[in-house]
Amino acid sequence: MAQEMISIKTKEEIIVLREGGRRLAQILQKVVDAAKPGVSTFDLDGLAEGLIFESGGTPAFKGYRLDGVKTPYPGSLCVSINDEVVHGIPRQDLILKAGDIVGLDIGMAWPSSAKATEGKPSDQLLNVKGQMSGLYTDMAVTIGIGKVSPEAERIIRATKEALEIGIQSVRPGARVGDVSHAIQKHLEKYRLGIIRDLAGHGVGYKLHEEPLIPNYGKKGIGPELIEGMVLAIEPMATLGDWRITLDEDGWTFRTQDSSLAAHFEHTVAVSNEGAEILTV
Repeated sequence: MAQEMISIKTKEEIIVLREGGRRLAQILQKVVDAAKPGVSTFDLDGLAEGLIFESGGTPAFKGYRLDGVKTPYPGSLCVSINDEVVHGIPRQDLILKAGDIVGLDIGMAWPSSAKATEGKPSDQLLNVKGQMSGLYTDMAVTIGIGKVSPEAERIIRATKEALEIGIQSVRPGARVGDVSHAIQKHLEKYRLGIIRDLAGHGVGYKLHEEPLIPNYGKKGIGPELIEGMVLAIEPMATLGDWRITLDEDGWTFRTQDSSLAAHFEHTVAVSNEGAEILTV
């Protein structure tokens, strides 16, 4: 099978992604504010889904399918608790408690079949009815619920910093390996396990596009970054070993040794000045 080409977004498409990312960041902040002891992950998912529709978007995760997984993802929000790395499924019986650390991962296509009112969108943005079909942004944070352990604070802080450092490595002419290497070096400084079986990715026309962006690697290798690329950079780290296992639900990845995990993510556009964070 031929490898998917890396897409370059137009200036008009970046404008749409910027607005969609801004709205998504506001939605995620409201979910973060609601994540308290005694709240179910199902309720957080319902809040996220309602806010996405209110903003004029469509949930990117709900109904998403993966090859080999029998059921599509059932939620609009991924809620991953403690040793869960990513893709934790919201449940009514899963209640947050003080001391937990929780990864909140959210994606949205925006606008949702809304007619363009500003500028002239490129052909890729228009469906057969001449309406905007939406572009995807994706982001994640890990937070502590109530008071958490010093070790939990350490992994949250270090993984967030790794995202910031990875983003600083994004510029035209750099390589994917430069970003991966920067993330790896920072996480290693904190003696954290670096997830090797999951990676960041291109995003925009679809939720997952080329290139893959691992959280470990060597400088100077991998695809060259070009102005107009849109990337979801997402460090994932553990307090123990890097190896992960998949639950029977086909979605939830957790650490094999049950150690805590953290995950942060932003959607960024490669610009002539470096990286523009779209999900702020």
